[in-house]
Amino acid sequence: MEPLHVLITREFSADWVNQLRSRLPENVRITQQTADRPEEILAEIWATVNVLYSGACYPDPTIASRLGWVQLDTAGANHLLNTPLWHSQVHLTTLNGVAPPNMGEVAMLMMLAFGHHLPQMFQGQLVKEWPTFQQRWDHYTPREIRGSTVCVVGYGNIGREIGRLSHAFGMRVQAVDRVLSGEAANLTYQIPELAGLPGTEPDAFFLPEQLIEAVGQADYVALVVPYTTSTHHMINEQVLRAMRPEGVLINIARGGVVDEEALIRALREKWIAGAALDVFAEEPLPASSPFWEMENVVISPHVAGLTSHYYERIQDLFCQNIQRYIAGQPLLNEVQRVRQY
Repeated sequence: MEPLHVLITREFSADWVNQLRSRLPENVRITQQTADRPEEILAEIWATVNVLYSGACYPDPTIASRLGWVQLDTAGANHLLNTPLWHSQVHLTTLNGVAPPNMGEVAMLMMLAFGHHLPQMFQGQLVKEWPTFQQRWDHYTPREIRGSTVCVVGYGNIGREIGRLSHAFGMRVQAVDRVLSGEAANLTYQIPELAGLPGTEPDAFFLPEQLIEAVGQADYVALVVPYTTSTHHMINEQVLRAMRPEGVLINIARGGVVDEEALIRALREKWIAGAALDVFAEEPLPASSPFWEMENVVISPHVAGLTSHYYERIQDLFCQNIQRYIAGQPLLNEVQRVRQY
């Protein structure tokens, strides 16, 4: 059997790479060379590479003539738009499916935080302020999330996990997506422990063109859509004005999905009650950003996708896909270029 040359340019531990080798056939030859730019890899190496795992080092296919598939070290693929690799016949796959548990928990954390006034509690703690009983009743009585509605924009693996957890809390779940859950779905990586769990089906389904209607019925709007030309600034002034005054926006997708100038105005003028933001158009978030000073904003530094199980899950995904590639089977999480994800 002809050898398969796999090049990994992401810096993984030797133990991680050796464990991956132990799970694959003997004809799979793995080379690890940390690199951020294609020119850091010798031309003679590129000439032999069949499979690439990378987070930043993407060659022009003319210098990697045997390259057939690239496993991206990201959940999205928008950073490859208009590159030679994007316009080639090389298969592209993402890390879709490795983060639903942790991102689902972050979404619930933020809903609970706003429902139970956690930002105000932190502010009171900083100034050592113990409010009167009437102030506590007026300002700290929680808005239970049981019975409230969450609108999940993007109902893929992560969206379905948010839906499942929300149902467990007694919430109503609205999904906004291009296709109904389970209908014409991509072949995606599934964490075994989540496969087949009940409660993922939404109570109501909306198409993207019905977004304004959907957010107008929700207490919380959770964004988990991929960032593409069609989702750029999909949360704009019109959408924000359609949200309820008590509504909270949660963005754990990408910063470019939200028109941040419109959001700043919405928060200042109280069109909506608050926002939990893990991602921003510019990262790191500049010190000059108004978001830092807003009492109705919770900021996290793009950490919603992090998990202690990250390395084991991406190894499992990569291993499965290598075995599929060898067998000539469809790959998990293959990017559909027409959709940009």
